[in-house]
Amino acid sequence: MTKPKIGITIGDINGVGPEVIIKALSNKRILNQCTPIIYGSSKVMAYYKKALDAQDFNFSAGTTAENAADNKITVINCWDEESEITQGQATKDGGKYAYIAMDKATQDCLAGHIDAIVTAPINKQAMQMANFPHVGHTEYLTEATKSEGSLMMMVSDALKVALVTNHLPVSEVSENISKKAILKKLKTLNKTLVEDFGVEKPIIAILGLNPHAGDEGVIGKEDEDIIKPAIAEAKRQGIVVAGPYPADGFFGSSKFSKVDAILSMYHDQGLVAFKALSFGTGVNYTGGLPIIRTSPDHGTAYDIVGKNLANPGSIRSAIYLAIDSVRLRRQYAEDRANPVKKVELKEKRGRRRD
Repeated sequence: MTKPKIGITIGDINGVGPEVIIKALSNKRILNQCTPIIYGSSKVMAYYKKALDAQDFNFSAGTTAENAADNKITVINCWDEESEITQGQATKDGGKYAYIAMDKATQDCLAGHIDAIVTAPINKQAMQMANFPHVGHTEYLTEATKSEGSLMMMVSDALKVALVTNHLPVSEVSENISKKAILKKLKTLNKTLVEDFGVEKPIIAILGLNPHAGDEGVIGKEDEDIIKPAIAEAKRQGIVVAGPYPADGFFGSSKFSKVDAILSMYHDQGLVAFKALSFGTGVNYTGGLPIIRTSPDHGTAYDIVGKNLANPGSIRSAIYLAIDSVRLRRQYAEDRANPVKKVELKEKRGRRRD
């Protein structure tokens, strides 16, 4: 297989995105695995290279991903004007440039010019200042790729946690939990595990919504009336799923280590445990899209910008996961490109039957 081209969006230029990108790509061994293409600004990257005294980080400015040189890091200039860098602050320009880079990378990925996208962190306040019409990356990518739905997943070596609801106020979670929504997420999760992670027959655990998973209806009805019927239907459709499990006991007893993935009802229910166990090495993976997208498990970290303290571990993991998923998805498609057709052998007329 050819080396995948991995598009890396610069994120908020006032956050730690440029710093962790530079640190992750300073190790030249990564060029043996992929061709990194940064979507942003060569001037911004040069500014941070100088500030970090990153002598091992070298890049070439380019105009198109198609012409990106192998064994080199290319920066695609997504805007021409001078960028005002205000380290550690949410600004309209920070949101605007993050949006421009994200959109350019997405369109290139849809056109097949790059094989996957790794998105550096954005700041929701800055994005709103720039009139970004979405809650975050996941919602934007779902619309931009014209997908029926998507799945937010957090991935590490230890566990994979997916969500039924993403960035919702807790007061709105219950009304957005339905049998249909759970089934849709379970199908997407199962498909993603098979095609993008190479798990042949995934085992999925599903968490309850209420404390003690409702205690058989004593503490809320959703677990009995919605989640259990969704599990039963998923099993009828061939998905291996168990639950609903009380979230506290499930993570506390290490049951998570016995399954391939966990489906959580809402953001903090699953991600508090995930980040407690995997922060700094975890990766945000968006399932259910026609393209592959990963990102680090942290935000813009405005409080440490400019201090050379940002840890590149998570974005490095995001890059390698993107590489692995590209290869696994390619292999999955190749294995099924020419399926063996069943041929019925008909006996010749007049042939004696025993």
